[in-house]
Amino acid sequence: MQHATERSQSVRPIRKRPTRQLPFPLNLYQTAVGKKWVMAITGIALLGYIFAHMIGNLKLYYGPADMNAYGDWLRHLGYPILQNSQALWLMRTGLLAAFVLHIHAAYSLTMMNRAARPTGYQSQRDYITADFAGRTMRWTGVIVLLFVIWHIMDLTLGTPGVSGEFIEHDPYNNVVTSFERPLVAGFYVIANLALGLHIWHGTWSLFQSLGWNNPRLNGVRRHFATVFTVVVIGGNLSFPIMVQAGVISQENRTTPYGQDYDTPTDDLGGDAALGSPVVVTQEADR
Repeated sequence: MQHATERSQSVRPIRKRPTRQLPFPLNLYQTAVGKKWVMAITGIALLGYIFAHMIGNLKLYYGPADMNAYGDWLRHLGYPILQNSQALWLMRTGLLAAFVLHIHAAYSLTMMNRAARPTGYQSQRDYITADFAGRTMRWTGVIVLLFVIWHIMDLTLGTPGVSGEFIEHDPYNNVVTSFERPLVAGFYVIANLALGLHIWHGTWSLFQSLGWNNPRLNGVRRHFATVFTVVVIGGNLSFPIMVQAGVISQENRTTPYGQDYDTPTDDLGGDAALGSPVVVTQEADR
């Protein structure tokens, strides 16, 4: 009787009820199912962006004129309803919100799982159904987070000491001069391998998180996750490797550095409206 009393006192509730119930539909996020839905939906948005980002970067193989024209098109999305780069920053804001929600949902679910099993496993876990990608989701997620921070500082902000010879409005130059550094190219390769593990398991499991789990479709889900990961990561890995191999380079470049293509004159003032380069850390005339 005494042992039963001690055992009952040591058992903790799986999860305490929230002290304040949020209004609908925000209260759904206070449940594990709601967090899984948020994680899946934000994951779909992020996967779509990763795929589109890779497709756009394939312009590197067409040369600086095509790559920089693509960058200029992104900056002027929605013109003239939206001004220069407004649509681009709206998309970046949405992606940032999805990224933050994705991380918070993952962290919250991890804490809920730990609360449900406070003493941990007493025997060796059975990893037959938990593959390597699934077991390393937390660590690959951390690597991807650090990679995203570096990527923004390197190729979006042109942070001194992080980026190569950064020139505003010249993404071709910025990618090439960054990936010409062997350590940076190696870091991008390692980070994309971690990203591959993360998106493979994420693509496979998001259907289950949404409740769309049918054993007859498991083979289709696995093949879709594999093909999607190979296409995206294969494209991403090709960029630093081809720069290091000299296939993508600045040799025989004939286009000006940092030039805007068909920039509307009411977007930018002065010489920039005429397409003259805006240089951050490197002189445009070589």
